[in-house]
Amino acid sequence: MVIKNYLLLICVFGFSFNKENKPTMVSENKHKSKIISLEKPRIEINYGNYYKEAEQFCNRNNLNQNKFILIDLGLHSGYKRFFIYDFKKIAVSNSYMVSHGCGANNWGGTASKDKVEISNEFDSHCSSLGKYVILDRGVSQWGIKVNYILQGKEKSNSNARSRAVVLHSWEAVPDNEVYPRGTPEGWGCPAVSNESMKEIDELLKTNKKVLMWIIKS
Repeated sequence: MVIKNYLLLICVFGFSFNKENKPTMVSENKHKSKIISLEKPRIEINYGNYYKEAEQFCNRNNLNQNKFILIDLGLHSGYKRFFIYDFKKIAVSNSYMVSHGCGANNWGGTASKDKVEISNEFDSHCSSLGKYVILDRGVSQWGIKVNYILQGKEKSNSNARSRAVVLHSWEAVPDNEVYPRGTPEGWGCPAVSNESMKEIDELLKTNKKVLMWIIKS
């Protein structure tokens, strides 16, 4: 009886389901059929005020005045949300995928892909919001074996160095957007794909004391 009712529902309302179990509406006529996605559209955000504040912060604190990095954990993790902003060109020069901390969820999963848990506490396995200064280049056990030390500059991320929160690459992070799927989650480090890190590494080797600002829009 359940199977019969399910088939009746499809016939009457024209719904089908994809691999992600998300509904799509099928509209048919004599000549062709159309599949109309019911997925939530991407929301474009204006970061203009963040760019202005970042520039002022860099000027006041004698930080790099060519580039800065903005990471928006308010975006679904299946989207590119790691932005390199060029102060001279007044524009985003590159954007990348980036992971966040899994919190109480399983490491390597995507349970918090659209609802990130934030914490500055030890052993929270969470990402922390706030302004960081990117410092020394080091050796990582992950990805392309390169990492960068992050110094938290605010109360919200003051434990970053003690928690060993660094910028590094990770094979699990995709190069391209995967929405509605998410990016695998680590223990709080902003991790990018190996190919992305190669580009970011070249940038950071020639631009010292770059500001990284992690926000949640």
